[in-house]
Amino acid sequence: GEDVKPFTPEKSKEIVMSLQQPAVFCNMVGDWPALHWNVKYLSAVLEGKTIQFRLGLKTVDLVPQFETSCSYVEATLEEFLAWSCGQPSSLSGPFSCYDHTKYWAYADYKYIARIFEDKPEIFQDVRWSDFGFPGRSGKESTLWIGSEGANTPCHLDSYGCNLVFQVQGRKRWHLFPPGDTSFLYPTRIPYEESSIFSKVNIANPDLKRFPEFRNSTAHVVTLSPGQVLLVPRHWWHYVESIDPVTVSINSWIELDADHEARVEEAITRMLVCAIKSAENPSDGDPWLNPTEVEATSHEINLQYLNKAVSAYLQCQETSVSGQARSSSAGAEQKTNTSCKRKRREVGCEPESCTLQTQECDFPTPKAEELQEIPFGPHLIQVLPQSHKTSVTGAVAVESDSRDLLRENEGEHFGKLHCKRKRLLMSNDCETAAHQMDSDCSPCTSQTALSTNDLLDCLVNPRVISLVAQLLLERIRV
Repeated sequence: GEDVKPFTPEKSKEIVMSLQQPAVFCNMVGDWPALHWNVKYLSAVLEGKTIQFRLGLKTVDLVPQFETSCSYVEATLEEFLAWSCGQPSSLSGPFSCYDHTKYWAYADYKYIARIFEDKPEIFQDVRWSDFGFPGRSGKESTLWIGSEGANTPCHLDSYGCNLVFQVQGRKRWHLFPPGDTSFLYPTRIPYEESSIFSKVNIANPDLKRFPEFRNSTAHVVTLSPGQVLLVPRHWWHYVESIDPVTVSINSWIELDADHEARVEEAITRMLVCAIKSAENPSDGDPWLNPTEVEATSHEINLQYLNKAVSAYLQCQETSVSGQARSSSAGAEQKTNTSCKRKRREVGCEPESCTLQTQECDFPTPKAEELQEIPFGPHLIQVLPQSHKTSVTGAVAVESDSRDLLRENEGEHFGKLHCKRKRLLMSNDCETAAHQMDSDCSPCTSQTALSTNDLLDCLVNPRVISLVAQLLLERIRV
């Protein structure tokens, strides 16, 4: 029958929790009411309520367009829709100040529970229970609405894995495995809890400043309406809207390893806030991401660190005492989206989580393990781009979900792939001059180091991971 899904909730959850490579679920959400959440429908539901949009330039620079360099407006979805479709400026409200041919707009990272707090019945339109998470609905999800060109700078999320449901329009995802972290030049400026940004503009990489980006391996996929993308833990991603209007719904699935990650995030917050707050405010460095309400004090950050450590230790005690439980019970995961970002605002404290703690980084699955995953028309593996693909054959425009299948069979596409192929074929002689400093800014004739240069080294994920391990060992003694 039409209502029969290709995977049971139990099998879906098994895939989500075990697969450590990105994949796309198909034919799983055809009966979800949220499949009809296009902008026109949402506009009618919100009845003129305004939400915040981030605006950026469509021109592609060598520097990522971080949220600190964007403009912001409060507008209705009616005004957004009129603006994105090129209707008269009299209908686009505050968007009228921005040429829609030169700017994109993104209402990103909006909690559905907050937007529709007066219409809680709408939460049931999102049914993550089909993926093995009973009780999880739109209330534990976030909404993303964008125009063509709207994008999220390349970053990785410290907590959880991610399920992304595409509702309207298409988005192109560039994903990089955790092992590529050093090639992506991680930075914590701008600072946002649980988001580690890349200094590289994936759409237009600066190979002189970031030569090691050549060694990264992109997995590129275009997500179409009705498809759900699994973004495994610690996979980097750059996301861009490629249709005039796009709508996505996502939910972060909390994992056991998040307890150690919260300790690492607490250490990072303490260092970044302490060092950046000591700078002269007149320097004008917008180091705090707009998603962070304020720079918290040292005392508050120390409290957060202690709570995170206590929660981690409680989890370890629970794990030791529960070793006799069956493997199925031990694999049960608690989910909590509100812990993803902006922890203080949503009121989720670390001690409220009672998960077992695993190793921080998942091992790469072996070939025989991947063979057990039911890849096929209902679960499409997002494969790495082939370095052997010709530049001419790399570009393609997708019109429907069939292109997704063709893409993963080797017909790769996109700006990134073309640029990387040209760079791979170019003279490599400049690389050696920059290899002395692959994790921080490349060595140049400029000898004056900035506070941010120091922070990039101090709060590098590898350094923070080591500090967290040493700190936890100290507590255990």
